[in-house]
Amino acid sequence: MLKQLHISNYALIDELTVSFDKGFNVITGETGAGKSILLGALGFALGDRADTGVLYDQDKKCVVEAQFELDDESLRPLFESNDLDFETDCIFRRELNPQKKSRAFVNDTPVALQTMKELGSRLVDIHSQHDSLLLTDADFQLKLLDDIAQNTETLALYQEEYGNYNALKRQLNALKDMATKNTAENDYLKFQLDELDKADLKEGEYADIEQTLGVMENAEEIKTLLVTANNLMEDSETAILGQCNELSSTLSHLKRLLPDTESLQERVETLKVELKDIAYELRRHEGDTLFDEEQLQSLQERYDLISRLMMKHRVKEYDELITLRDSLKEKVNAFENIDETISKVEKELKESEKRLSDLANALHGKRCEAATAFGEKVKSLVQQLAMPFAQFQVSVEKQDDFGSKGSDAIRFLFSANKGIAVDDLRRVASGGELSRLMLSIKSAVSDYNYIPTLIFDEIDTGVSGEVAAKIGNIMQKMGNALQLISITHLPQVASQADHHYYIYKDNEGERTQSHIRVLQREERITEIAKMLSNDKLTPEALRAAEVLLK
Repeated sequence: MLKQLHISNYALIDELTVSFDKGFNVITGETGAGKSILLGALGFALGDRADTGVLYDQDKKCVVEAQFELDDESLRPLFESNDLDFETDCIFRRELNPQKKSRAFVNDTPVALQTMKELGSRLVDIHSQHDSLLLTDADFQLKLLDDIAQNTETLALYQEEYGNYNALKRQLNALKDMATKNTAENDYLKFQLDELDKADLKEGEYADIEQTLGVMENAEEIKTLLVTANNLMEDSETAILGQCNELSSTLSHLKRLLPDTESLQERVETLKVELKDIAYELRRHEGDTLFDEEQLQSLQERYDLISRLMMKHRVKEYDELITLRDSLKEKVNAFENIDETISKVEKELKESEKRLSDLANALHGKRCEAATAFGEKVKSLVQQLAMPFAQFQVSVEKQDDFGSKGSDAIRFLFSANKGIAVDDLRRVASGGELSRLMLSIKSAVSDYNYIPTLIFDEIDTGVSGEVAAKIGNIMQKMGNALQLISITHLPQVASQADHHYYIYKDNEGERTQSHIRVLQREERITEIAKMLSNDKLTPEALRAAEVLLK
């Protein structure tokens, strides 16, 4: 439930803190005093879009904090899935700075606005008089019925399978479309694949040929350089290896006469090992550079073939040519095995359809069961509100096709008059009837404890007298099941509340400010008396107010 609301620098509110209690809470006050501002601030704290014109002082930031008491463990997974601590005392905080930048926090952890809105929608349901039009919306009707039927888990499974079912349908249609196309396209693909298969392309081949051709085209020069290098190393009178041998022998004699030079002779021996290895490599390369014209021609033809294929298929890299070949192979194979593939997908689609049908039937059964009990409950309540002959039913009609939320068409049916058959709510209900229906529906839903806090913003507008008393009585009973906060102008409703808050404007300072306070019993009598007598406090009004409070 909502425990406390703290508002700073919002609209007509400089600084305000109000605590709420369990049961039925009512807020009254003169028109324009700030009742709607209070709800606007709460909506802001729950993730509603920020109105950048709400700053009371344009040089200060606006802060709204809503403190909740959480005792519903079913909310824990939602918090944990968003990496938020689930605590008994939970604080939603929203800030708006003078630069019109908004920030959102849940228990001091920064969150995305959508996350705040999702969490907030599970804690508070704010209903204004204009929201009664939602009753005529098919999506709202279906969601309401699914909430009552506790279809959340089944609906999630259905929607997952529905996505799989549609994906299979799209795949099957694409395969059938491919199968009915002219085979000329496949013949062309096979021709291209044939050509590439005959080329017998191998990974890395093109780069190897390029390198080999580069060597072969410079074979004479390479041979000359290798012979020269070999002569320098070991095949001439002044060969390096011969010089090293002579140097090593000289140092061997020297170390007997000058021991400090022993390490020099060891280093020369090490150098000789490295030079011998170099000489071996040079001889090997010299032996490998024996290319003939036939080999050169063969490699050149292979290189030209690959180059032509790359040009023909408009690819710049050899690897792209191999990728193209593999892709063509997949397409041709798919076409040749298309009948088998179609049969496989048709089988998968049939299995998915069976699963989807079972889930749709499960949803339908639970909806029908919930619709009957819910319809009777709403009818009983709405008949108490000066519509004794009213009828209300929830129609659940199974359709032939699957939809995104099952195979049911949901309609709220209503009749306000005796002897008149029920019809679609959208066609037959007036604005006043919609308001009373919505109140009855919210009251019926409260029995299911689907949300901890419900807020009515003048849902009772346009009624008075006996109906107003009945509305107050219904709200009082709703307060036994959940925390109800209602903004009202009706004394009959205000008198039924467990806690009465009065909101008022203060014009004493330089700027108008809105304030709120809890009324004690004597103050409640005075406020209700004013509501009864259009702000004129008379003895008769005071006595009537006392009677109402009793």
